[in-house]
Amino acid sequence: MTDTIISSATKEVVIGFDRPFVMIGERINPTGRKLLAAEMKEGDFSRVEADAIAQVEAGAQMLDVNAGIPLADEPALLARAIELVQKVTDVPLAIDSSIIEALEAGCAVYQGKPLINSVTGEDEQMERVLPLVAKYGAAVVAISNDETGISEDPDVRFAVAEKIVNRAADHGIPRADIVVDPLVMPIGAMGTAGQQVFRLVGRLRNELGVNTTCGASNVSFGLPNRHAVTGTFLSMAIGAGMTSAIMSPLHEEVKRAVMAADVLAGHDQDCAAWIRANRDPNAPVGAGGARGGRRRRKAS
Repeated sequence: MTDTIISSATKEVVIGFDRPFVMIGERINPTGRKLLAAEMKEGDFSRVEADAIAQVEAGAQMLDVNAGIPLADEPALLARAIELVQKVTDVPLAIDSSIIEALEAGCAVYQGKPLINSVTGEDEQMERVLPLVAKYGAAVVAISNDETGISEDPDVRFAVAEKIVNRAADHGIPRADIVVDPLVMPIGAMGTAGQQVFRLVGRLRNELGVNTTCGASNVSFGLPNRHAVTGTFLSMAIGAGMTSAIMSPLHEEVKRAVMAADVLAGHDQDCAAWIRANRDPNAPVGAGGARGGRRRRKAS
């Protein structure tokens, strides 16, 4: 089975088919966060540090770090953000940018083996990003779209993912270092979005042998009570074989859905993580145990 290993200077995280689901914290991203973008642009990274700490305390095993701010020096900002996040937490990071110079700057200061986010199936981008992945011995998120855009046909997206895996092999990058994003569309705009992802995740696991991730919150965009939708989507995606997601661990409803899915998928041995997270600290020892069946009637 495929194991994708990501590491910091002191900690290793493994994304794999028979392993607990990996939550990658999404909060360090100025897109749609005007205050964070303004602060980062002015050199104030206090909110970045606070977001990093809060997400790890909430259960994120990895963090995604993005510094995409219009008209800003993204390579310098991303490198600075990564340096500071590495000082306040020891979890591995995903270095997130669509600009090759920013990815290079982030990799140059990173301590460990990062997850580069991301490469698409466009020929020009593959030939720029994949050599960088090979140079730094990194893993990479492969997004299943190309020059033609995002197809509504899961089979087309599968073909794009296969193309990236094959091209990566040409650069000496093993499929274990490729984590495919099947692309989650808003369910409110595309009613088959969930079904498409579940079908595609199964093929990526069984036929291509790669781990998967996604931007989980995309699925519930624009809907009321969206965290319930996101949590249920992730539970079903885990059932289909998805092994990680870029998501917010700060929403308890979503995090609990992931943890419960891990239990039911057999990825939480002896339900240990679930029990630790949900045990009543005031309950007496032995309380809340499983019942062995109907209670016998006393003989008359």
